[in-house]
Amino acid sequence: MFPVNRRATVAPALGGLFMRHLFAVSAAALLWSATAFADPGGRYAVEGTNPGGGSQYTGTVTVDKTGQTYRVIWVVGSTRYVGTDIGDHDFIAVSYKSGNDSGLALYGADGDNWSGVWAYAGARQMGTEVWKRE
Repeated sequence: MFPVNRRATVAPALGGLFMRHLFAVSAAALLWSATAFADPGGRYAVEGTNPGGGSQYTGTVTVDKTGQTYRVIWVVGSTRYVGTDIGDHDFIAVSYKSGNDSGLALYGADGDNWSGVWAYAGARQMGTEVWKRE
C-alpha cells in the first residue's frame, strides 16, 4: 500500500474553505455597496410631464426612510403630495395622495437619480417624471 500524503489531502480542503469565505465576503461587500448607492432617501429636484403629453412641471421630492418603507413628499407649485415607497435598489413603487387625488408611480434607478411613470387612480394615460438628487 502507498503511504498517504496528508498535505495533498488537507491543502485542497483549506483552499476550498478560503475561497468560500472570500466569495461570501466579496458578495456581502457588493450587496452592501449596491444598496447604499441606490438608497432612494434624500432630496431631489423633480421634473415631469402630465399625462397625455400634457404640460410640464417642476418641484421637489423628499424621501425619508420609515422602517422597511419610505415616506415621499412632493411639492409641485402649491400642491403637496404624500406617499409611501416600497422597492429595492433597481425599482421603487410609490402610492400617493393629495386631497381627493390618489395614484401610483413606478421608478427605475438611473445612477443616483430615479426616472419613471405615474398615473392618477382610474386614469387611462400616464405622466413621466425624473428625480435628480440635490
